[in-house]
Amino acid sequence: MNLLIEGIENKVVFETELTKQLSVDNHSEIYPVYKIKLDQLYFNDQNDRIATWISQYKSETKIEKIDTDKKTDYNNIIHKFITDSNPKALEATQKNISIIGQEQPGVVLADGRIVDGNRRFTCLRNIQQESGETQYMNAVILDRDITGNAKEIKMLELYLQHGIDKPVDYNPIDRLVGIYNDIVDKELLSVSEYAKSVNLPDKEIQREVEKAKLMVEYLEFIDAPRQFHLARKMNINDPLKELNTILKQCKDDDKREDLKNVVFANFVMQPYGDMTRYIRKIKKVASNAKFLDDYLEEQLELTEKVCDLIEECPEVNEEVINQKIRVQEELQNAFEHSTDKWETKSNSVASKLLPAQLIEKAYDQIDNIDTNIFKKLSDEEKETVRNKLDLLQEMIDNIRGELDV
Repeated sequence: MNLLIEGIENKVVFETELTKQLSVDNHSEIYPVYKIKLDQLYFNDQNDRIATWISQYKSETKIEKIDTDKKTDYNNIIHKFITDSNPKALEATQKNISIIGQEQPGVVLADGRIVDGNRRFTCLRNIQQESGETQYMNAVILDRDITGNAKEIKMLELYLQHGIDKPVDYNPIDRLVGIYNDIVDKELLSVSEYAKSVNLPDKEIQREVEKAKLMVEYLEFIDAPRQFHLARKMNINDPLKELNTILKQCKDDDKREDLKNVVFANFVMQPYGDMTRYIRKIKKVASNAKFLDDYLEEQLELTEKVCDLIEECPEVNEEVINQKIRVQEELQNAFEHSTDKWETKSNSVASKLLPAQLIEKAYDQIDNIDTNIFKKLSDEEKETVRNKLDLLQEMIDNIRGELDV
């Protein structure tokens, strides 16, 4: 059913006096807002907020796709995902809607698929069930379908959820899954198109793409391909960031591959509570060419044992990881002892490496500058930046001069 035709004719969709301005496919336009009966709408299963929850459901039920034809059952499944993904945010939104009504209209397609407003829809469904009173959702209705307009609809969804100075309020692993699906797997958007949609620099999205690829490689390493919920439950977003930095600093392809597998093995064994801090220990060792070979040789022996454990498991899931792999305390301790030992040796020569480390830190800070902001600076502000760059260049020239002495 087309909400703009049959929906209005059947009196389940009503015009309002509200409007909302949207930019769809690079064309900005003011759209009318409609009041839509809830049973005419259905959740967007391609919403990044629930990407890992979808993967978990598919893994547990052994299905390829959730059937959208049975809307009530389908909506009940996704409803739970939206609730579980961020219950506190949902509670706050529902309380606000209960008191003052729905302030921000959503955006839906003509067949009822929700592009923007899945959380508001969830809240309205809760209110309807609790009060027994029929609820309606205010939304713009786009006369499009997901099949023929997937790219422009995805860019609109990203813009509405991220691109208007809104904080990302869901798990970063879910975001990585969305980035992987849209840019790498489906090739629906380029890095530049995605960055434009979420109002971020291209290089920041490129770094997220690199992390997303590592996440996928890790899941393949533990023989759990595309079980993205495992990455969320292991909380590996920040450790992936550290690993990406380690791999960029390593120029030897063979060592880079060995380092990656070693870190993956440490991910699954979790020998240390704070894995981000633990991977930083590995980062120290990896930056010291004097000790890296010996460290890798020692760690690769342990990594092989982890691979053997994984091969022995007919299926890898959260229960297997926690009850069959991470219970190998002797192996966990061996990983930690090895890393601590080589980190201590690396620290013993840290004073000699300090200048290089400070320069690396300065490089990272400069690399994080969003050059797009220069367009917004006044001439006076630009001149201040140029003066600082001149001072920086002078310091660099002085350091190079001392190196040549």
